[in-house]
Amino acid sequence: MCSYRRRLLVVPALLCALVGLVARPAGAAGDGKGTPGHNGTDSSLSARVVKLYEEAARATERYEAGRKQAETRRAKALRIEALLERERREIGVLREDLGRIARAQYRNGGGMPLTAQIILATSPDQLMRGQHVFSQANLAVANSIEKNRRAEVRLAGDEAKAAAAWQVLEKRNAELADLKQGVEDKLEEARWELQGKADASVAAGSCPGAVRLDQKETDGTSAWVTPVAKYELSAAFGSGGERWAKRHTGQDFAVPIGTPVRAVGDGRVVKVACAGAFGMEVVVRHADGYYTQYAHLASVAVDQDERVDTGQWIGQSGTTGNSTGPHLHFEVRITPELGSGVDPVPWLSARGAPLG
Repeated sequence: MCSYRRRLLVVPALLCALVGLVARPAGAAGDGKGTPGHNGTDSSLSARVVKLYEEAARATERYEAGRKQAETRRAKALRIEALLERERREIGVLREDLGRIARAQYRNGGGMPLTAQIILATSPDQLMRGQHVFSQANLAVANSIEKNRRAEVRLAGDEAKAAAAWQVLEKRNAELADLKQGVEDKLEEARWELQGKADASVAAGSCPGAVRLDQKETDGTSAWVTPVAKYELSAAFGSGGERWAKRHTGQDFAVPIGTPVRAVGDGRVVKVACAGAFGMEVVVRHADGYYTQYAHLASVAVDQDERVDTGQWIGQSGTTGNSTGPHLHFEVRITPELGSGVDPVPWLSARGAPLG
């Protein structure tokens, strides 16, 4: 089949298709040696599932954009809170000043009536000095009271702004929570529809044919990549357990159903199968003679004999076959068959695609 990078060239693509039709052997898809079967109902269901997955992806983008807006509003609200705290401290200082002035007036007799000051004064100069001190003290008190009044009015206004800002933020957070729930519901629906379709195909032992996934063209900067972009590593190569007759033959990547699975390097698809312990699987042969296997898939996005490029989506992860939960089972082999595997972790690391 045609290379992923050359699909837009129509004439070569038609020639490749004609060659593929002539050269492809007949047989059942379940054993990975024949042409994948095509079923109109399966194709329609696959298209619907892919559409649901794309809608969920767009909803996720909207959620991320809304989350960033909410973070901006939160930062603004926090700045207002910091301003309020500073204003509260300033009002506290003003009130302390008022207290000091009041105490000073009390000690100096500034609070006595003018008649009492005249009687008690020993000379006109003393009376004038007392009046001057009294006037200065009254002026300081008046100024302090006015400053305190203005500060409290400003504080009340800023507190109202802060409350409004937090109300906007809380409302937006509630909207984001609803959006997030909608995203999760759509993803869950898409994933399990995809898995149900895959289980039916595996039970029948026949692949429904490639379900092409909308993918932007790969940048081509890396010769090798990891089989999934985001993941958690689970069962490692060579590990033991009741799930395997001997030892685990690959590296498992814990990812949700429907996660795009990509070719780790350029190569050609040598096997597409939908039966057996590995469920729905793809095997790719690379130029250096090694083979990589991608198993327990929920959908396949390539056909047998097709050329694939590094990073090209070749399917979606699932939990078909002998699987205890959603994950990608990834193997590196020296032959296309089970039993010739090598540890994928150092193999990928040596090619510039270390696993995190």
